[in-house]
Amino acid sequence: MHMRRTGAVLSIAALAAGLAACGGGGETYATVADKITGGGTVVVGTKWDQPSLGLKMGNEPEGFDVDVAKAVLKEVNGGKDVKIEWKESASSNREPFLQNGTVDIIFATYSITEERKGKVTFGGPYVVAHQDIMVRKDDASINTPQDLKGKKICKASGSNSYKRITDPPPDGELDIDATTVDAANYSECVQKLTGSNLDAVTTDDLILAGFAKQAGGNFKVLGQGFTDEKYGIGLKKGDTKTCEAVNKAVAALWSNGTMKTLLDKWFGGIQGLNVSTQAPAAEGCA
Repeated sequence: MHMRRTGAVLSIAALAAGLAACGGGGETYATVADKITGGGTVVVGTKWDQPSLGLKMGNEPEGFDVDVAKAVLKEVNGGKDVKIEWKESASSNREPFLQNGTVDIIFATYSITEERKGKVTFGGPYVVAHQDIMVRKDDASINTPQDLKGKKICKASGSNSYKRITDPPPDGELDIDATTVDAANYSECVQKLTGSNLDAVTTDDLILAGFAKQAGGNFKVLGQGFTDEKYGIGLKKGDTKTCEAVNKAVAALWSNGTMKTLLDKWFGGIQGLNVSTQAPAAEGCA
């Protein structure tokens, strides 16, 4: 009897801890979807250093991912605005932030990969980007990914993009002998490229396009996309209810034209950039 009672107490405690992870304002919620519809303040993780995607401006970030987050949460909440607290979520801390409850949900150029699926439940994708290469405008020596052989490329902390260049499949893509230079994030990568400490920055074309636009013509994106980067909505592992809710929201936003409007707002007219024109297929919420 004592052992059964102890087990019951532990089970109740574990359940309470899980609910507390979605708490806020004195309320507790079983899932993030319940928190959204229950009027709680939702903690949303985004990048704060990526122009046109998630860039801290004043008290809040702005960009495509930020606008998508607002639109998805509003759609889940039946068209009503949701109270949001923004939290910077760099590539290196996205999984820990979801696991320890620092954030409820993440919209942060978060590519869905098989490795990450072991730690995160992904909604979406809401858009598909493609890994590309950005170089200085006057550099005529790099015109294709294969030209990166022997060149210095950036290795941003927590990002897998450099592996697509340097490693063979299945983790990599091109298996090119390039030298990697460490950086804390992609804004530091761009600084190093400006200072000629790098030959190229390679990551998703939407990220590169934002930096190229901000730099006012000092860089060029090659338009040589060679992967499909499915941007997912990060959730704590196992939150399938919220995953299903955000997938319905994403489908609705593509259907009613909101996603196209947001893509045009942030990336329209950028040379060499081919943005998504159709809704990507949902990955499923397993």
